[in-house]
Amino acid sequence: MKHISVLLNESIDSLALKENSVIVDATLGYGGHSSNILARIKEGFLFAFDQDGEAIIASTNRLKKIGTNFTIVKSNFCYMKEKLNELGIQQVDGVLFDLGVSSPQLDEAHRGFSFHEDAPLDMRMDTTVPFSAYHIVNQYDKKDLARIFKDYGESEFANNIAKHIVTYRNTKKIETTLELVEIIKNAVPMKKRLHKHPARQIFQALRIETNHELEVIKPALEQALSMLKVGGRVAVITFHSLEDRIVKNYFKEITKIDDKVKGLPNIPEEYLPDFKLVYNKALTASKEELLENPRARSAKLRVIERVK
Repeated sequence: MKHISVLLNESIDSLALKENSVIVDATLGYGGHSSNILARIKEGFLFAFDQDGEAIIASTNRLKKIGTNFTIVKSNFCYMKEKLNELGIQQVDGVLFDLGVSSPQLDEAHRGFSFHEDAPLDMRMDTTVPFSAYHIVNQYDKKDLARIFKDYGESEFANNIAKHIVTYRNTKKIETTLELVEIIKNAVPMKKRLHKHPARQIFQALRIETNHELEVIKPALEQALSMLKVGGRVAVITFHSLEDRIVKNYFKEITKIDDKVKGLPNIPEEYLPDFKLVYNKALTASKEELLENPRARSAKLRVIERVK
């Protein structure tokens, strides 16, 4: 399946690109956002990060058709500052994070992200890392399984699903995605299965835990903002409430005015925050985009700008 970049125009426009902008795409994926950025910065430069080798190969070919003023770094974006410093880059004009999983990752059965296709339990973004969803499902104790299903999947049946997994694996290891799906189904009441697939939340939780997705967000945002020039922007697209909460709270924290001076008619410059929100509320997908790409329904875009 072709990957459709979510909130494409909104996110690219929000970066306020110039011909000579130096931009970081922290989540290259299959190059949807990057290709549009590259086309607009003919005299600038694009640095793109991804840890998925398959995505990097596909995106390199796509970007080469547009220009040569780009470098792809095979790394998790939580090492952004270190990797850019190694390349001699201290400051940038903008950073884009798209925290969703690319459609090809979901749709290529062998990656193990989909609960509709049978595949080895994998879910690794970086396939060179040994730790996978298989290790979580077969090695975590019941308490830890329930915790991630509740915290990362927001599943009301977290405890029962964890209990069923532990009982099943006492007989044999859980090897494949559809094997796990059957265990999940058996742990969820039939009437609850009719509204939404019971494995969706559990697979989301396993993917987040496998790739440490939530714990790298705030450190990466801190690095991105520390490298931002005045007038530069960071745009973040999230896909579920846990990601969005981290971004929303951090942006709120660094744009608030000190309580000691809040409400004064003229606040001294030194008391004003270094950053401002570009939009007071998150942007969401238009009706037109939702018709074309239903996966955009949960997407939220938040943007922040360095003002001093």
